[in-house]
Amino acid sequence: MAESRPNPLIPDSKRQRTLTASVTVKGKGLLFGQEAEAIFCPAAPDSGIVFERIDVDPPVAIPALASNVVPRPRRTTLKSGDTTIDTIEHCMSALSGMGIDNAIIRLRGPELPCGDGSAQPFTDAIVEVGTSPQDAERKVFRLREPIVIQEEDSMIAAFPHEGEGMHVVFDLDYRENDHRIGKQTWSFELGKSDYLTEVAPARTYSLREEAEALWNAGLCRHLTPREVLVIGEDGPIDNQYRFDNEPVRHKVLDVIGDLYLTGCFIQCRVLAHRSGHGLNRRMAMRMREQMRVQTVSNRIAQGRVMDARAIQRVLPHRYPMLLVDKVIELDGDRYAMGIKNVTINEPFFVGHYPGTPIMPGVLIVEAMGQLGGLLLSQTLEHTGKIAILLSLDKVKLRRAVTPGDTLVLEAETLRASARSAAVQCKASVGGKLAAEALIRFMLVDAELDSAS
Repeated sequence: MAESRPNPLIPDSKRQRTLTASVTVKGKGLLFGQEAEAIFCPAAPDSGIVFERIDVDPPVAIPALASNVVPRPRRTTLKSGDTTIDTIEHCMSALSGMGIDNAIIRLRGPELPCGDGSAQPFTDAIVEVGTSPQDAERKVFRLREPIVIQEEDSMIAAFPHEGEGMHVVFDLDYRENDHRIGKQTWSFELGKSDYLTEVAPARTYSLREEAEALWNAGLCRHLTPREVLVIGEDGPIDNQYRFDNEPVRHKVLDVIGDLYLTGCFIQCRVLAHRSGHGLNRRMAMRMREQMRVQTVSNRIAQGRVMDARAIQRVLPHRYPMLLVDKVIELDGDRYAMGIKNVTINEPFFVGHYPGTPIMPGVLIVEAMGQLGGLLLSQTLEHTGKIAILLSLDKVKLRRAVTPGDTLVLEAETLRASARSAAVQCKASVGGKLAAEALIRFMLVDAELDSAS
């Protein structure tokens, strides 16, 4: 067994890490009480954290990202199709706190084993096998713009932070129940303080009436107050606190786990007041939006995959109907990202709301379609076929596009056959969605098209 040691997420660490070997955690799930087995496996660089239900046929893999989370009370749940994975937050917190960038968690059961309701079952397993550096640079996003989310009297906010890692400050205030859980405020700096001893042991908890409500709803019926932290009039029932402020420490544990659903480590300062999993998830989504805007800005600055001349060799369109200036990302025939720089010199501005120039929505859709055609051309180039627009579905125009905007176009192939293809397209400005459409193409012989 590997020797227990402090948090391996060293502030100046530049390399990604994964588990040295596979390790298994077993036990009953927190809510449903079903036996569960989670096998933690090493994963390749840049693969992130992925959960896989191996007890369903066929197995279903779900990346641990905020976009795959569905709202559920008192827990964080991943979903893909009809398959769900419940109560992942303690596991995610352990992976983040232990500096694991890449791992596959193969699960038998509908939810993660709960153990004592803390992150310790997972950190103990990670310590047992140890972690290994990988030949890839760690992904760390430095928050650049503040994000504040408020819902009634609950709030979570994130701010740029000069220090390394993520600094979390949580203010827990039950107010009407302050005779049982007094106001508690606690801070923790991920990657600098000792996650293993200060955060991982803090257990999930509930007030007595909350526990009774769960019991009456058919949940947690396999647990007793001796096994989890239930707080009554005089403190923990048949139990005792591990820390004087164990409730607020567990809230910090949850924040760390939920915000790891951004898909990477975040350098920022987080302030939370009465926040729960719902607000935490919304914060993770907002962080991912900011990450995406920055990624697009970096790609625009770095250069291009296809310039105008390369595009003209593929598309038959010419000025003024060629609406893709350059392609900045191309992943085979799966995904493409392109740019249209909208200037006041566009010919359509002369007659389309000249007093308040707005790019015609049909031309935004045309630009998305042209990028879709470029994407499909990656496989059609040597087949003698070209892509002709067949139909448009679910077209939505979300916001105006005006002179000076940089229109970022995206196209993702949903399905393709020898005769047709469906491509999901969207256009955005400054990270805000401007338009989207499902575009279907007919794949025809280039010679037939020329003859017509």
